Amino acid sequence: MSRQSCSTGNRICVVYSMTKDKGIFIRNIYYMLSYAFQVLKQSNYESIAAEDFENVQDLFAAILNKGVAQQLKQGLYREYVPRNETLAAMRGKIDMPGTIRNRVQRNQMLACEYDELSENNTLNQILKTTMFCLVRDVNVAAKQKAGLKKVLVFFGDIDLLMPSEIQWNKLHYQRNNRNYEMLLNICCFVLDGMLQTTEKGKYRMAAFSDEHMARLYEKFILEYYRQNCTYLSEVRAAQIKWDVRDENGENTAIRFLPVMQTDIFLRKGDVVLIIDAKYCGHTLQKRFDKPTLISGNIYQIFTYVKNQDKNHTGKVSGLLLYARTDEDITPDCSFNIGGNQIGARTLDLNKDFRIISAQLDGIAEKYFGKPGRDL
Repeated sequence: MSRQSCSTGNRICVVYSMTKDKGIFIRNIYYMLSYAFQVLKQSNYESIAAEDFENVQDLFAAILNKGVAQQLKQGLYREYVPRNETLAAMRGKIDMPGTIRNRVQRNQMLACEYDELSENNTLNQILKTTMFCLVRDVNVAAKQKAGLKKVLVFFGDIDLLMPSEIQWNKLHYQRNNRNYEMLLNICCFVLDGMLQTTEKGKYRMAAFSDEHMARLYEKFILEYYRQNCTYLSEVRAAQIKWDVRDENGENTAIRFLPVMQTDIFLRKGDVVLIIDAKYCGHTLQKRFDKPTLISGNIYQIFTYVKNQDKNHTGKVSGLLLYARTDEDITPDCSFNIGGNQIGARTLDLNKDFRIISAQLDGIAEKYFGKPGRDL
């Protein structure tokens, strides 16, 4: 897998230049998404896994085709949105300043403020905007564009948004819009990575930014172990408490320390493995022409492990799990540092998914033993 970086504004975009492995990599993105979002394992998405996609835009377009079509059968999500209109009869509550202005202008109409249950809300606007952008993306296949155009017909009364103005962190999901969570995550991948060109409204999209793939990579590994390693007693993204006391035996100063948030925290009995999933351009640094593990990464995982292993049992281990890059040398090593195992290895996302699965299973077996066996 050849990996190139290009700077675009404040974002570093990652472009994958792959030959024979291109289809495998894109299919693996789908498998990773399937673990991250369980809804993709439903029957209406089965055909996507069997398709060959030229690029990741086609994959996203196919997922939205299936997902939005399914949502249309159930009905688009509606929510109350505020309206402000001038009406002949009162609706909701009167907007007094607006009504006074009308009277001054000898207009007998009432300015009213009311809430209306509408499909023209932020969630549907994001869906429409994303599909609209994909239809105009020169890299999306004609088949996928045709499917998107069919579902866009049902979004006629829904407004478009400026992608740069979407506040992704303010989206909330509840019981009646839970089906939108996966779809809007796909939209985020599309819109946040999309770059408008200077050519008459045409769009192009970076395959993924490092930030997008890093989030997906972390969630995929966590969900893989949660779903496939049920013999583990704990699989979560845990926060680790600092093992610190001040001179008086209290920990009042701890509020000044940052939160230690792990990517993947695995436990079986009293044995713990903390995995720090790393998706980045380099797995190693060079110091005096000697390749070594990146200092900040090894310090971070070591800090997690030592603070978790407060009683110095040696039963807490740490692993830096990198997505494999095209570097000539990649880490596959383990050290006993201060009584705890600290390791680093890579996961090749350009391999058949069965190989990726076997590698993840092998990591769990190395630290916890085979399923059904006690260490």
